[in-house]
Amino acid sequence: QVQLVESGGGLVQAGDSLKLSCAISGRTFSGYAMGWFRRASGKEREFVAAISRNVVNTYYADSVKGRFTISTDSAKNTVYLQMNSLKPEDTAVYYCAARTSYYLPNYYSRQNDYDYWGQGTQVTVSS
Repeated sequence: QVQLVESGGGLVQAGDSLKLSCAISGRTFSGYAMGWFRRASGKEREFVAAISRNVVNTYYADSVKGRFTISTDSAKNTVYLQMNSLKPEDTAVYYCAARTSYYLPNYYSRQNDYDYWGQGTQVTVSS
């Protein structure tokens, strides 16, 4: 059973930075393509960032491009989301997701592409 546990959320001011972590347990990390999604209050969950299984390719939503960076640490079985220049509109619950991937260079941006989800971590950005 694969488990994803997010951490690192909190309350910050606009312009601040925050780094989210997602620890993966139960399976070898290298078998998965990973993604981050978020859900703001009253809105649908939306795609934020994705990274391919071979960690070569990344993809970002336009709203976070240039500010957020997705990365991994295979030794720690962890995927990160570095968030810089945070804005109030980034306020949301952030979820990490994993997809069993046989294709090394592929990344995925649709929620239905993912097999496993974490419980989420709250990020609040005050103005």
